[in-house]
Amino acid sequence: MSFQQGVSGLNAASKNLEVIGNNVANSSTVGAKTARAEFADVYARASGTDGINIGLGVSVATVAQQFQQGSISTTDNPLDVAINGNGFFQLQDPNGINQYSRNGQFEIDRSGFVVNAQGMKLLGHPITNQGGMLAGKAQPLQVPTAGIEPSATTAVKLEINLDSRAASTATGATPPIDFSIDKTYNNATSLTTYDAKGQSVALTYFFQKSASDTWNVYASANGEAVNPDGSGLPQPITTLNFPADGSSPTSPTSPFTIDIPATGAGGAAATQPMLGVKVDISKMTQYAAVFGPTDVSQDGFPPGRLSGITVESDGRLTASYSSGQSTPIARIEMATFRNSQGLQPLGGNTWAATFASGDPVLGVPGGGNLGLLESKAVEESNVDLTGELVNMITAQRVYQANAQTIKTQDSVLQT
Repeated sequence: MSFQQGVSGLNAASKNLEVIGNNVANSSTVGAKTARAEFADVYARASGTDGINIGLGVSVATVAQQFQQGSISTTDNPLDVAINGNGFFQLQDPNGINQYSRNGQFEIDRSGFVVNAQGMKLLGHPITNQGGMLAGKAQPLQVPTAGIEPSATTAVKLEINLDSRAASTATGATPPIDFSIDKTYNNATSLTTYDAKGQSVALTYFFQKSASDTWNVYASANGEAVNPDGSGLPQPITTLNFPADGSSPTSPTSPFTIDIPATGAGGAAATQPMLGVKVDISKMTQYAAVFGPTDVSQDGFPPGRLSGITVESDGRLTASYSSGQSTPIARIEMATFRNSQGLQPLGGNTWAATFASGDPVLGVPGGGNLGLLESKAVEESNVDLTGELVNMITAQRVYQANAQTIKTQDSVLQT
């Protein structure tokens, strides 16, 4: 009498319990995927066709991984990244071999590379200063340590309403305006501009009504007149002429340009001149309402040091600087496979490509059938803990039943 069926059942139930136990153990592992033991019956190949063909038991056909999406939970780490959809992160181990993972818990190592807990480097493409990706094979992403260079102001935008009910303050005196005496002008507003070195220059605009629908505009840079005459007295940088309905100025043509001179001559903090700065006044108005600047802006910024890294949904790594600027520095490249179940699990939340899985299909997040990324989030294990506990009870019963089969056969054999 054969014990083979019972023994094969015990082995199969034991393997099933191992798979279930592994699922339970990884129910809190970020990016882990549940596995399922799949079984096949066993028959002798040389059996006849008389209809009496008793099976030889059961075997484990495969342990198939299930790559369904796991729940996404938020974290406080900006380098924690969850994949919402298909795809895998590409990682490079210390031997230069590519591996694939759904675990997006990353950090920056001592050399500036973006790595996971095992020290594997995240792969992608760096971005040039012009904003384009470098072509070619993906490479380990390295965060630059240098700060951002300053950018001199080249354009200023003024969106201001001048009160049409205001009285004229132009008296024809010499000097025509005194920046320290507010009775010599109607209103003023300031903004900070930056020279080529990133030094701040306080640019103040003074609006002096000279006639109906006509305003003289003066400016000072760090308290020094912009556009002075030969004797150093301030002169208007432009004269605004408004139509009768108070809408955008009819002259000058917007934008006009001004030259901001160097300030603090001879001092340790002397600023650089800024030539040909464009001033956009197309949004200025003259209505019967109080003076009101609604948008006074410029395009320059000072130098800044790196203050943080964020990951966008399309895979772009954006560097933030202390100057308030941000710029993309790299883009993550992802991979997907025709047969994800053909991937070989390597441990450490990674898989390796095999002949069964096919070659990786590469792309950027959101492209093709690749999912999007979520920063400050991780993908939890897709293990259904309640279902696994039920499966554990079933596997236990199956194990007991197969043990009973062996016990019964032993009793019959003794008889």
